[in-house]
Amino acid sequence: MEEIDCAVIGAGVVGLAVARALALAGREVLVLESERAIGTGTSSRNSEVIHAGIYYPEGSLKAKLCVEGKELLYAYAAERGVPHRRCGKLIVATSPGQADQLEAIRVKAAANGVGDLAMMTAQQAIALEPQLHCVAALHSPSTGIVDSHALMLSLLGDIENSGGMLALKSPITRAECGDGTVVLIAEDGTALRCRSVVNAAGLGAPSLARRFEGLPSSAVPKEYFAKGNYFTLSGRAPFGRLVYPVPEPGGLGVHLTIDLGGQAKFGPDVQWVSSPDDLVVDPTRGDDFYAEVRKYWPALPDGALIPGYAGMRPKISGPGEPAADFMIDGPDSHGVQGLVNLFGIESPGLTSSLAIGRHVARLLADE
Repeated sequence: MEEIDCAVIGAGVVGLAVARALALAGREVLVLESERAIGTGTSSRNSEVIHAGIYYPEGSLKAKLCVEGKELLYAYAAERGVPHRRCGKLIVATSPGQADQLEAIRVKAAANGVGDLAMMTAQQAIALEPQLHCVAALHSPSTGIVDSHALMLSLLGDIENSGGMLALKSPITRAECGDGTVVLIAEDGTALRCRSVVNAAGLGAPSLARRFEGLPSSAVPKEYFAKGNYFTLSGRAPFGRLVYPVPEPGGLGVHLTIDLGGQAKFGPDVQWVSSPDDLVVDPTRGDDFYAEVRKYWPALPDGALIPGYAGMRPKISGPGEPAADFMIDGPDSHGVQGLVNLFGIESPGLTSSLAIGRHVARLLADE
């Protein structure tokens, strides 16, 4: 049986960031990816936003790792030449009732260490974005966008330069935990004995963890799938900043983001589905998008929204439930030496990726 020091299952942005942190700490690392390329799951189907850390409960992993990860990501992108832009965003209230929520958002952000939000009157916000309609707004100058694929390629380069390896088309079907090691069994029957294993399989992390013999079933949460549909804008957007409505239950509302090429997209919405493979955008959902977008951009032309793509949030809380925190469980949580499971790494997972990598590396170093 072959042996390895550390195996990271999943080559999305979080798995790669974890593998990088372990490799930089001097660990021998192998990244196992079931698909033919890196980052083909959630990492390739998101808004590519660098979040400030505004919305998450004080003291939560999402809050802590987002704020830490944001600073790490900006510094890393600048150092490595990963395309990004600190464009800022406006959180807009489009009715008097929503305006009262902006101050609560600002207070929550400040408790998380995000102290740069500025309240704006409608006139001040419209002076920045003349096509905008709102009654008040919050300006977040530290929100930005990043080229997520370029980021993943850079992380992979760091892993390989530190002696780590990537194995594509290497699905893991089950594992055996015990005697201080974890034995991974691949689809072809190959067995690999590992001193440490990180389950960073994203949407499939809970399902995979249930096939880890020796891991208590109580340590694995139920998974839920919240599809997010995106529609792209035909023509150039008249906005230079991201525009978010006041958050709605289950998500952040149908917001406007702009990629580094200037293409605007709207979304994601929240559509609870039963399968992570349900990624087709229903064009009829665009009818609701027009109504939501016109609350803050009344001049959106008819016929301007084109079905784009859909992403899937790897949630561990269901419809009507409060959003769950990141679940990063090491041996102290589940009792299996050398194993770390990453569950529910939805937004702000991209922003938090480098901080998650550090966090996991510390969990395994503490052993």
